[in-house]
Amino acid sequence: MNMKKYTADTMVEAMQKVRADFGDHAIILSSNVVESKGFLGLFKKKSVEVVAGYDTPKQPSTRLNTRESLQADETSETTKQLKNEMAEMKKLLESMKYAPPVELSQFPDELQTMLRYLKKQGIADEVITEIGNSMFTYMKETKQDLTIDMQLEHVKTFFKEQIEAFPFGGISFEKKYINVLGPTGVGKTTTIAKIAARTLLEKKKKVGFITTDTYRIAAIEQLRTYANLLQAPVEVVYSPSDFKAAIDKFAHLDYVFIDTAGRNYKESKFVEDLKEIVDFTLDMETFLVLSMTSKEEDMRVIIEQFKAFQIEKFIFTKMDETNSIGSLFNLMNEYHSGVAYYTNGQEVPEDLEEATVGNVIDLLLEDLSDARSS
Repeated sequence: MNMKKYTADTMVEAMQKVRADFGDHAIILSSNVVESKGFLGLFKKKSVEVVAGYDTPKQPSTRLNTRESLQADETSETTKQLKNEMAEMKKLLESMKYAPPVELSQFPDELQTMLRYLKKQGIADEVITEIGNSMFTYMKETKQDLTIDMQLEHVKTFFKEQIEAFPFGGISFEKKYINVLGPTGVGKTTTIAKIAARTLLEKKKKVGFITTDTYRIAAIEQLRTYANLLQAPVEVVYSPSDFKAAIDKFAHLDYVFIDTAGRNYKESKFVEDLKEIVDFTLDMETFLVLSMTSKEEDMRVIIEQFKAFQIEKFIFTKMDETNSIGSLFNLMNEYHSGVAYYTNGQEVPEDLEEATVGNVIDLLLEDLSDARSS
């Protein structure tokens, strides 16, 4: 077995070095956290020390004598036991790769405020570690401290580079049908009314509504109220034939907004019901609405359920009801999807913002920015 020792600032970096030398089949023999002098000898710094190995495949020998055979059997049994133990350790380390715990104490004191803020916002641990490592590396290379203002610019640049390739902005106005999906309670009806109102008032276009939410009378009445204010027609559909009839009836309109039923879409049955009623082959843009007051894991389950649909972008609601929006960035990065809008209140159509790379990053950092300027 070939063996080698690695030292790195984090377990993620150590594992990257191991894979670079030995590939994905490396065996981790040991791992320890060691403490050493840090930046300019002023800070105690924790490092990760990993010993890894790799078994070189042996060429089969043609013959073995009895003694060699016994030794081989013993070695084989020992190696097998060792490999089993190492396999368990490897599984543990593999799981750590996706969600390594943030050891903020490994970073200099001047970085603590920023990193704790990102942690409080709910940014994923591996992202916080990456940001911390990046700023710490800059400090070591330039031999200078980073003020909080410099850190703010560093973090803004980091997130911009992460998300700028994703699509941002509202509806394209290139497709007639705008379909809004999402579970119950996220504010789909209010959100779709806000977008429709903007379309009518700012673009001077004729709009109409289709709702498949026949399970809640209150939802239908709510949509009718908004539609009456906009002087826009509404059709309630119960079946595929109803949906087709509504499409034919609205042939003269510029844009048709489809408010789908709010159900518990953790259950696949409701997703299948939706597929049966709505004709997704139409010239359609589809958005998934998620509430920022929901748990990130619950939002992830909903996204997985809707992966069968062509989701253009996310819409995040209830931004005004939470103090942390890290899950917005985590989900964008995980699913490589941008944001169309976010809402910050119930007023129609005022409390609706079209998302950009800049304004969602500013939202993430605004509390820290406000504290700096006060």
